Amino acid sequence: QVQLVESGGGLVQPGGSLRLSCTTSGETFSGFAMGWFRQAPGKEREFVAAISRAATRTSYADSVKRRFTISSDNAKSTLYLQMNSLQPGDAAAFFCAAAWTVTGAVPLQAQQYGYWGRGTQVTVSS
Repeated sequence: QVQLVESGGGLVQPGGSLRLSCTTSGETFSGFAMGWFRQAPGKEREFVAAISRAATRTSYADSVKRRFTISSDNAKSTLYLQMNSLQPGDAAAFFCAAAWTVTGAVPLQAQQYGYWGRGTQVTVSS
């Protein structure tokens, strides 16, 4: 079992930045691929970014490329999502997720992840 807890969400103006964190406990953090997903009201959960075990590979949704950066710190068992140039369309509940995978794999589908946090809300408004 692994427990995931997101933090760092909040209200930010368009063009602003936020850094989300996801702390994990219960299992060896380095054994998981990790991902960020988001869900806006009335919409399906969508992939944002993912990072492989040992952080050797990353993948991003086209809508966030060059604006968002996913990273991980094995020593702290923590996943991060640095979000820059935020726009109103980025507003959503953001969820981190963990998946048992082979080294180098970067899961892009929600169903590939077995563990989820409860989410943190990001609001982008002036």
